[in-house]
Amino acid sequence: MDENKKLLLQLREPIVTPTSEMLEHILGESSYGAYMALQDALPDLEIEQEWQWYTPYKAWFAKGQHKWTTSRGTKKEKTLYWLHFFEGYFTMAIWFKEKNRMEVLKNDVSDKTAQLILNTETMGKLPTFPVMFDVATGEPLEDIFALLDCKKKLEK
Repeated sequence: MDENKKLLLQLREPIVTPTSEMLEHILGESSYGAYMALQDALPDLEIEQEWQWYTPYKAWFAKGQHKWTTSRGTKKEKTLYWLHFFEGYFTMAIWFKEKNRMEVLKNDVSDKTAQLILNTETMGKLPTFPVMFDVATGEPLEDIFALLDCKKKLEK
């Protein structure tokens, strides 16, 4: 079954915004604990998360954004990641510009994540590549936090 088909039916109803209770039921104890650890870290990372109905997949996704004000007072925002939810885990996609690949590799991440960054192919009309994590435990969170911080700095 392809990934689009695996998206849970609970997150496919456009009039029902996902709730903590829904996510806890979908993810289970371990994955929900990892999700809550991510949520707890967002304020320190200066990231706001919001739910968005994503029409091409007919499903709800969580979008993480960094918002800031420039020295001239202009309000800016940059999407840092997208989350979608499956039975027992969630997937986080952090997109980078191809021109920044070597800079992304300079981060203190695990060998597994560094290999993922190296091996991921460029996609789309714009030369970008996704770093995708399937999160079922808190294990990948340290690498995720490092990459989110890197993306914030690269995109300003």
